[in-house]
Amino acid sequence: MKVILTQDVKSLGKKNQLVDVSDGYARNYLFKKNLAIEANAKNLNIMNDKLQSDNSKKDRELIEANILKSKLEGKQIEIEVRAGENGKLFGSITSKDIADAILNKYKVDVDKKKIQLEESVKNIGKTKVIIKVHPEVSINIELLITEKA
Repeated sequence: MKVILTQDVKSLGKKNQLVDVSDGYARNYLFKKNLAIEANAKNLNIMNDKLQSDNSKKDRELIEANILKSKLEGKQIEIEVRAGENGKLFGSITSKDIADAILNKYKVDVDKKKIQLEESVKNIGKTKVIIKVHPEVSINIELLITEKA
């Protein structure tokens, strides 16, 4: 019997995959636990439509990420903070601070979770920051930390 998996099943397949299993296994286990549905014409069409919409959504997200990259790639973000002796900051610069600075300067909303800092910024100076907006798209920006007068 051919079934479409609705969830990942260990040693059988991934979600939305068409697999061939025995009738008893399908009826007594997969269907009862809602792990699969029967692979009839209606369900196959639904699966194909869903896969097409998922693919178009992924393509759209990649295009949006590339547009964002073109806006921010190689730009410099400046943040003014209070500092003590030898350029040490009172506290540190967080990814939220960087996201807010990007929003204020370039009017682009970046999720703070996508900002990757190699180490916490605790000194005045320049630092490289990577923003991972998509699994295939990363943006490199320069962060300039200056002291408030």
